[in-house]
Amino acid sequence: MLTVLRTSWPLLLGLLFLMVGNGLQGTLLGVRGAIEGYDAGTMSYVMSAYFLGFLAGSKLTPALIAQVGHVRVFAALASLISAAFILYAAIPHPVSWALMRFIVGLCFCGVYIVSESWLNGASTNETRGQALSLYMIVQMVGIIAAQGLLNIADPAEYTLFVIMSVLVSVAFAPILLSKTPAPAFEATKPMTLAQLFHISPLGMVGCFLLGGVFSGIFGMSAVYASEAGFSTAQTSLLVGLIYLGGLLFQYPVGWISDRMDRRKLIVGGTAIGAAASLLALPVLGDFTVVCIVGFIVGAMANPLYSLMIAYTNDFLEPGDMASASGGLLFANGLGAIMGPIVIGLLMARIGPVGFFVFLGTLFAAVMVYALYRMTQRPAPAVEDTTAYSPVFHQATPVALEVAQEVAQEKADEAAARA
Repeated sequence: MLTVLRTSWPLLLGLLFLMVGNGLQGTLLGVRGAIEGYDAGTMSYVMSAYFLGFLAGSKLTPALIAQVGHVRVFAALASLISAAFILYAAIPHPVSWALMRFIVGLCFCGVYIVSESWLNGASTNETRGQALSLYMIVQMVGIIAAQGLLNIADPAEYTLFVIMSVLVSVAFAPILLSKTPAPAFEATKPMTLAQLFHISPLGMVGCFLLGGVFSGIFGMSAVYASEAGFSTAQTSLLVGLIYLGGLLFQYPVGWISDRMDRRKLIVGGTAIGAAASLLALPVLGDFTVVCIVGFIVGAMANPLYSLMIAYTNDFLEPGDMASASGGLLFANGLGAIMGPIVIGLLMARIGPVGFFVFLGTLFAAVMVYALYRMTQRPAPAVEDTTAYSPVFHQATPVALEVAQEVAQEKADEAAARA
């Protein structure tokens, strides 16, 4: 991993700045929305627009790269993000915020694709898995660090929006000035959802439902905290703990998943997430309890996406893994678009607890469906399964395809040793 850090630190440093800016954006808008008097229902549409833009960006960016190249695409999209961050404060209205969130989601998807392509191009077969792991760690650390910035200025003022804009602008330098040449980018044609469902019903349904969980966490946790009456400091702590849980449990869950029937681990993880979300409802007025629940939810939710991808790979031929990644990404994106909207409707009807009701219900739905699938076909032998590769829930087609390549390489190595 030190070799990857030594050769790719400019890319990773730029990515860190990008993730701090993006992580601050979601939390800050949730807090600022409450200050402006927007209810949870209104903010849900604002937050959902990001995921709609992200899904659109996954389709649009490859065409842009093919026309003008990586460098121009990165510079143009990052400039739009920087401008949008300033416009949040300049035009505080739900419609303009939703438009900016759509643009930011679309542009961040493109920026991630370029960054991931560069990082992949700078890696060798021997270091690709380490690069992917380091990439995910930098993403998570950036979002966690962003929560601390929320406390350095008043969310009702311009300062935090300016800081977000500056962070994205500064991120240009280490990436664009890197000596690593811009790589070739070829988008793999994804499987249809029908094909993917036929191969792995649990993988596709699980990714769809987890998309709702992730978008709820990433888009609505700060809105929930504001509706619950938490202070800015408490909000930043809660959101930070959610992502810290995901970072700490990603690798232990991966290690376990390579040594057992993954469906049992999926059932166990979703059962814990559902229990934490739903059983704590009577005492969610206690901030300490909320923080514990948030940590558990993050610890279970973030590794589950990588686990679903690994489980799906167990039923794929190596040459089909890249195509399947596009279908899984699309299913996850559809779920992510609907997540904040449903949470907003629930919070409007039953109050802030609707946030955890939604998360707990989706966890339970995945658990029940996984139990059902366990009755439909036997698990593959552990020695025949593919390796687990950690992936952040906002992964683009590039990151997912790299994860698939890493899994395939590990499988080939294991077969050669056998």
